[in-house]
Amino acid sequence: MEKQPKLQTDIGTIRLKNPVMTASGTFGYGREYSELIDLSRLGAIIVKGLFLKPAKGNPPPRIVETPCGMLNAIGLENIGIQAFVEEKLPYLNTLSTPIIVNIYGHTVYEYAELAARIDPVEGIAGIEVNISCPNIKEGGIAFGVNPRSAHEVIKAVRDMTKKPVIAKLSPNVADITEIAKSVEAAGSDAVSLINTITGLAIDIETRRPKLANITGGLSGPAIKPVALRMVWQVANAVRIPVIGIGGIASASDALEFLIAGACAIQVGTANFVNPRATIEILEGIEHFLSKKGIEDIRDIVGTLRV
Repeated sequence: MEKQPKLQTDIGTIRLKNPVMTASGTFGYGREYSELIDLSRLGAIIVKGLFLKPAKGNPPPRIVETPCGMLNAIGLENIGIQAFVEEKLPYLNTLSTPIIVNIYGHTVYEYAELAARIDPVEGIAGIEVNISCPNIKEGGIAFGVNPRSAHEVIKAVRDMTKKPVIAKLSPNVADITEIAKSVEAAGSDAVSLINTITGLAIDIETRRPKLANITGGLSGPAIKPVALRMVWQVANAVRIPVIGIGGIASASDALEFLIAGACAIQVGTANFVNPRATIEILEGIEHFLSKKGIEDIRDIVGTLRV
């Protein structure tokens, strides 16, 4: 009989029963998947990105399928933080799974204000900060592509909350380790990476972009090698926990990220293709560790041989 390995892992002060998390924007507010999988088996649920006020997002078309992935320009449509706390959180708090909110803003003040509103709310285990949003005061450049602005946003959030803070990093940078170091210095408890890669799809008949927004974020298996490389680089550059994201669709995908140095992973686009992806990945990880005689998942983290 196979011995059950220990799967627990920590993200700051958040104890996860296993390393399988959901990626923001691909799992709704959690309840949408409740009839398809047992949500209490997940390591953590990260809900869709929240803003101070409800947002309608971008006009359609805003999703395009691509080889080995998809382009999306949803535009962070969401119900706003107040409606989330009042309407969605009560159900989520019936689960035994940590709930992490993903937030975004257009100014440093908006990020800070969101953190301040979330801080006193019971039932929210942590805050994931999307720093891939445009910085209006800097001409539309995303906060996360500059070490200084990334530091400023995370420091503002850190100053407004005692909850664990996770900085979600953009891959659209020259050196992601510099961004990771800057958010670590600002007080982030962990980093998650990568967010989507900016891409474009064209309709050759009309010679127009397939997305109304022109460009969108590329996700899915196509970006996995890039994500894996960046996770490995960041895991060797910072001391805080690293959460791997990008094209994870199977247990072997997840294990690659763990071996590269991630202590947990997020499943994103795969949820659209296979609503049971998170559970199948979890069971696959458990089976692999048992088969290899690895008693604790932490014993495989960061074991890449180079």
